[in-house]
Amino acid sequence: MQDKLIELKRRLSEVDDLSSAAALLAWDQQTHMPPGGAEARGRQMATLQRLAHEKFTDEKIGYLLEELQRAGAGWAYDSDEASLLRVTQRQYTQATQVPASFVSEIVNHGSIAFNAWTTARAASDFAAIRPLLEKTLELSLRYADYFPGHAEPIDPFIDNSDYGMNAATVGLLFEQLREELVPLVRAIGEQPLANDEVLRRGYPEAAQIAFGEEVIRQLGYDFNRGRQDKTFHPFATKFSVNDVRITTRLDEKYLSEGLLGSVHEAGHAMYEQGVDQALEATPLASGTSAGVHESQSRLWENLVGRSRNFWIHFFPALQATFPDQLSDVSLETFYRAINRVEPSLIRVEADEVTYNLHVMLRFDLERALLNGELAVADLPAAWNARMESDLGLTPPDDRDGVLQDVHWFDGLIGGGFQGYTLGNVMSAQFFAAAQSAHPEIPDQIRVGSFDTLRGWLTENIYRHGTKFTASELVERATGGPLTIEPYMAYLTGKYGELYGL
Repeated sequence: MQDKLIELKRRLSEVDDLSSAAALLAWDQQTHMPPGGAEARGRQMATLQRLAHEKFTDEKIGYLLEELQRAGAGWAYDSDEASLLRVTQRQYTQATQVPASFVSEIVNHGSIAFNAWTTARAASDFAAIRPLLEKTLELSLRYADYFPGHAEPIDPFIDNSDYGMNAATVGLLFEQLREELVPLVRAIGEQPLANDEVLRRGYPEAAQIAFGEEVIRQLGYDFNRGRQDKTFHPFATKFSVNDVRITTRLDEKYLSEGLLGSVHEAGHAMYEQGVDQALEATPLASGTSAGVHESQSRLWENLVGRSRNFWIHFFPALQATFPDQLSDVSLETFYRAINRVEPSLIRVEADEVTYNLHVMLRFDLERALLNGELAVADLPAAWNARMESDLGLTPPDDRDGVLQDVHWFDGLIGGGFQGYTLGNVMSAQFFAAAQSAHPEIPDQIRVGSFDTLRGWLTENIYRHGTKFTASELVERATGGPLTIEPYMAYLTGKYGELYGL
């Protein structure tokens, strides 16, 4: 049995090597690659992903899994061995249902569509990208067909990113959240807007980068095992537990975008850096779901990075970095500015209270596309109508409307958005559990100490990788099932105080 386990890990390590090489090429594509390299890059990534898929779906892996599961019945459920077999079997079953040639087709198309999107978005030209998006929808429906038995075409995509959930369960959670959020948004909208002029005084890029990197270093992002680069659409990526990189986007005319964006991506990266080294190069060495992953980026960005305690520590240093812009600004003025609530066109720039309305819009539209209820040609109009009804805004062009997110233009349609709101809900539940175990955490944040919080997250979430499903992880870490109550308590408490509700 031990020999078979070693052989399985060897084969999985080769798959991981190929996937990591493809991820490295994708990182380079979005950070340093010259535009002329796009066509070849798509072919290169498609080749690597095809080889990885072929190796992973090899019958020998299926045989090893079968033999090990038969022989390893005595392993405890939460052991590394039992978890490896359980998770790998789930992924193997999914992967063997999709031909390697189709995987290659998806990757190649995604590379072409991504580069076309960057041009189309800059020109606000939906017509230019529409044929490629129609092809993406076709590929998405073909992918869903490989997984019969689901109630809706979007369900396999949700299952891939947030295992154990589907359109019905996500829709129900969103409905409950919307009932709580809409009255809060309206109540805040009746109050005077917080003034965020202090964020728009002109902040040189180099100083922003230096300050932001010092912040995330103090939070716990390990630059010995990572780095930060600029990109068009920020992301975090992992090539190994010891090579986890982040990217950021900066705006000299708006301070918080780059700063809090770096904290957000560092949250993703600290999760990956915190995975137990023993799980390296296996399917266990990653975050367990899109929602749990997003819970960590949102926890660090919002519950920590937008908190008053956080800025009690960091604001003096920020003032020293930008004395011309901030010497006359009080801590309270700055705190209110970075927590301003105002409906906006752009999801990644949205405040905490309205953000989830953006996610629900995208989830509902991609669900309609996949169900045949909405044509790609009608997507811009449907987008604009929903923005008007939900947020009272109409995008002036497609650049700040339907073209703003990369998700539908570098992969398939479906399952890419619900994780953001699931992550918001989980972030508050995890943070509440951490504070319950360590009531000293708020005081520690106030003096710039984050070790206790990060230690709790590492012990209860990070180190486990994908050993447990999101539902299992929430239950183990917080003592109860996923619920919107801590999240809504956080939002109503914080913004009730800020806006005098």
